[in-house]
Amino acid sequence: MNNGTTASTAPAHAGAVSDQNTVFAAIDIGASSGRVMLGRVSAASGVSLETIHRFPNGVVELDGGLRWDFDALFAEVLKGLAAAAAVARGNGERIVSIGIDTWAVDYGLVNDAGDLTSVPFSYRDERSRATVQRVHSAISPETLYATTGLQFLQFNTLYQLAAEPDLDGVQALLIPDLIAFLLTGERRTEATNASTTGLFDAVAGEWATEFLDALGLPRNIFPELIQPGETVGTLLPSVLEQTGLSADTTVVAVGSHDTASAVAAVPAGLEDFAYISSGTWSLVGVELDRPVLTEASRKANFTNERGVDGTIRYLRNVGGLWLLSECQRAWAAEGYTQALPALLESAAALPAGGPQINADDPAFTAPDNMPDRIRAAVRNTGAVLPDRPAAVVRCIMDSLAAGYARTLADAERLTGRSTSVVHIVGGGSQNRLLCQLTADATGKPVIAGPVEATAQGNVLMQARAAGVVAGGLAELRALIVAGTSLERYEFSGARVVSGVSS
Repeated sequence: MNNGTTASTAPAHAGAVSDQNTVFAAIDIGASSGRVMLGRVSAASGVSLETIHRFPNGVVELDGGLRWDFDALFAEVLKGLAAAAAVARGNGERIVSIGIDTWAVDYGLVNDAGDLTSVPFSYRDERSRATVQRVHSAISPETLYATTGLQFLQFNTLYQLAAEPDLDGVQALLIPDLIAFLLTGERRTEATNASTTGLFDAVAGEWATEFLDALGLPRNIFPELIQPGETVGTLLPSVLEQTGLSADTTVVAVGSHDTASAVAAVPAGLEDFAYISSGTWSLVGVELDRPVLTEASRKANFTNERGVDGTIRYLRNVGGLWLLSECQRAWAAEGYTQALPALLESAAALPAGGPQINADDPAFTAPDNMPDRIRAAVRNTGAVLPDRPAAVVRCIMDSLAAGYARTLADAERLTGRSTSVVHIVGGGSQNRLLCQLTADATGKPVIAGPVEATAQGNVLMQARAAGVVAGGLAELRALIVAGTSLERYEFSGARVVSGVSS
């Protein structure tokens, strides 16, 4: 299905400064797993990554809700940093800094003594559903959007905070900021993640204090803002003891919302491009230099989130590979363990034009019984989905590709910009069926890769802060191109949108 692999070389002005002994530690945590990686940067090879430690992540039922097992998560982070320090020492290298990126919106509450007052809730918990109407009674959706430009999702941070029974004497630290605090003792809120809270002014780049007041939230509920590339602090003595890192190792703010780091590593040139950060969720959009705060944009449920270097990630959340991974989990429990490549090959052999679902329906947010829920959603459309894994997988892939196409068409309409190419980064860039279906659904060429865009964007921001890389996003992206094999998928001529071939 793919149309070959191409590797490009960065131009001579890409800006890398050779420092073979300098390495960077990237903590990259998603909703189902995390990694600690070592990153190296050079003009010749771009950004290279070495995975040092992988660990699982997931929600647990605790104290009447779905929460993150944060103590276990942070213990794995420390274990990974200790392993990274050992590897670097063995290579004669020096870890100069650590960058942290995770998913958005969730937080932990920390009291004045620096203690976590409870286990952080997961956005998959239903507690914020009941607060949406109360928030909108205090601030209308139209007013919220005109300031924040944020897509409505019932689990956005402001709805979660509205569900908290008591916020006296605590601060909310978003998950990457909470990890940074436990490493350094310093409280900061990184700006790209702050922009996902629903309490951030998209134009001013500051907290929307009028909304904090309207919702009865303390003005200091969040720590002060910090920008990507700025230093959070140095490591606490206890962290130095547990990890073996040197005392001058710093924690540097990166695009701590993982999508911000991923978009920074999109291997685009000067063309007008669209991007899809495809993983547990799919983030589909374009890069702008200013937010779009129109009523039409609000009704289309697009979001304006901060990117690296003051850019705007104008995008919409679309369902993602969570649907597939949950189906695989359900099938494995039933004893069906066909490997994913074979499963995708079987799905690709099925004819186009099959049934589809709305992949970003909130009904698919919670775990468990995903194949049954997908078949039920298909029945609600009047169609029938065969009870075969390949058929369910093809339905997911067709639905995601159609959702991508609709979202990109809306983005072009709402911004008045046309795009000539679609970049897919993240785990979904390895899914050849999804990439080809996306090319067919959008009618545009798709360039797939890098898989590790988030970690590479994380490392690039650290490298620039350390002076190993110079330049803006164009120069950073040229380094990604230098070290990445990219696959290109062309429109095959059989365009399929919403289940109808044309």
